[in-house]
Amino acid sequence: MALSTDLPRTLAGSIPALAISNVQDFAVGGRGPKPAPVATAFESMYDQSGDTLLHTAGDSTFEAIRMLRSTDPAHYAPSPDARYPDNPFAKNMKQITQLLKANLGVEAAFTDITGWDTHQNQGSTEGQLSNRLRDFSDSIAAFWRDMGQDAENVTLVTMSEFGRTAHQNGTGGTDHGHANVMFVLGGNVKGGKVYGKWPGISEHQLNEGRDLAITTDYRNVLGEVVAKTIGATNLELTFPGAKLNPKQFLGLV
Repeated sequence: MALSTDLPRTLAGSIPALAISNVQDFAVGGRGPKPAPVATAFESMYDQSGDTLLHTAGDSTFEAIRMLRSTDPAHYAPSPDARYPDNPFAKNMKQITQLLKANLGVEAAFTDITGWDTHQNQGSTEGQLSNRLRDFSDSIAAFWRDMGQDAENVTLVTMSEFGRTAHQNGTGGTDHGHANVMFVLGGNVKGGKVYGKWPGISEHQLNEGRDLAITTDYRNVLGEVVAKTIGATNLELTFPGAKLNPKQFLGLV
């Protein structure tokens, strides 16, 4: 499932996945914590449909509504030592924690954090980038503490669709770049170190003289995680055309 307005491509495929912006407000046709008459009629319409595809989609959706409602999202209380920041990313991480704790069968969850386009006045140890990084790290730390012992069964991966330039621009910010960093956190992760090759940031080492060079295909990281945590054996099906070779995995898990 995705805590998002749209289903990300990472969860697209033959296995049904759900995209919701808020667990507490998730409903179809008014079918929330207190089902409205229109919701009952709406569900009945799906039940009576002769269209197999429509009927199946309806069954899946309404079953998801019933399961999510059973978690009582409005009254969820995090662990005492889990201090979630007051930002959208933290709220989504808290909802993911709740769904995982409820043992509803969630195998993969997605959410994102915006605000990385620091083209102007990026700042240094104080400023918009450092504030965003603090929200990012504090939210993940709260998630981990909230999961408690169950965190040992979770593998969390962070990634970005773009990096930033190695040099500051004329307005005190950085523009879109090439490579970036991924973080992997989990009970089985061999952590405490940096994996991959550091390409360097000297002028001749940068991609086109401006960006950090890519040394690790992100699909090798994700491929190793899905192979070793959820048992994906056909990586060509998961990452078409990537031609992943387990011998090239980094040994993260």
